[in-house]
Amino acid sequence: MTNFSSQQASKEKLVAPRLLRSSQDLGWEGLAAYAYDEPEEFENQSLFKLSLEPYIPLVMLVGGAMYIEQHLANGSWIGNRLHSEECILMTNEETFNATRWKALSPEPMQTLHLHLSKALLTQIIAEEMEADPAHIQLVGGIGIQDPLLAQIGLTLWRELEQQSPSGKLYAQAAAQLLAVHLLRHYASTSIKIKDTSTHKLTAQQLRRVTNLINECLHQDLSLEALAEQTGFSPSHFSRLFRQTTGKTPHQFVLDQRVKKAQQLLQRTDLPLAHIALESGFANQSHLTRVFQRYLGLTPRTYRLNTRNRACFYYNSQN
Repeated sequence: MTNFSSQQASKEKLVAPRLLRSSQDLGWEGLAAYAYDEPEEFENQSLFKLSLEPYIPLVMLVGGAMYIEQHLANGSWIGNRLHSEECILMTNEETFNATRWKALSPEPMQTLHLHLSKALLTQIIAEEMEADPAHIQLVGGIGIQDPLLAQIGLTLWRELEQQSPSGKLYAQAAAQLLAVHLLRHYASTSIKIKDTSTHKLTAQQLRRVTNLINECLHQDLSLEALAEQTGFSPSHFSRLFRQTTGKTPHQFVLDQRVKKAQQLLQRTDLPLAHIALESGFANQSHLTRVFQRYLGLTPRTYRLNTRNRACFYYNSQN
């Protein structure tokens, strides 16, 4: 058990959590994200009644390790060790009078706080699951080890850092995936998912969606805008799009942005920074990072290689 006895004496020395960045001004829907630097030791005495909030909180430790305790309304403390990429899921019925923690390692502690919309959760239950939303409760915990939650959290952390045009679309897709995952694996009762595996978008619906994507690659595309082309809700559209193309809307848009960048690198002498913005990337470094992940080359090397191949072909014909 970690000793908190010296905490009162040193309280004036404690530093409160410091907000690094958030999604507040990024237009994310269904999900909000907040990145924090955390002090080595902290106690918060404020009352937190989750049932009054419009969201489900999920907290992931991005760096460092801590022992964290939460003081429940019934007077008891619950606590656990929390390591990097482990999560805390808080549920509807919990009321906390205080939270306190201490660092367990010298590594700086950073956390990602995700607020998943309860309205989105209810919508997904109604559309995709054979269950009554009023009877579904999530089971919370501290120190949750879940690779998918960690993957979603780390990607959203990077999206907050980059603030790329595709961030809004990824955040909406992440909210959908997160909601379904929590309902499938953390609900108090087993929930049956409706079988729609054979359902797909029609050729006309898919064409309308892909046309909009290609026309607006340089803009901040939203899931709602794409779903409107089909007449489906965003969650239903996301599932049908993946079943039709084998990719999520975010993955498909990223593919098209890389293709657009390839075309501009081959056919123009535009600066890389301009190509990045024209293709829908946040900046040149964002383009370079994604481009290298896709093709194993930097944009500059790709441009040189394509020009060299073109010169070789021209010379061989003369």
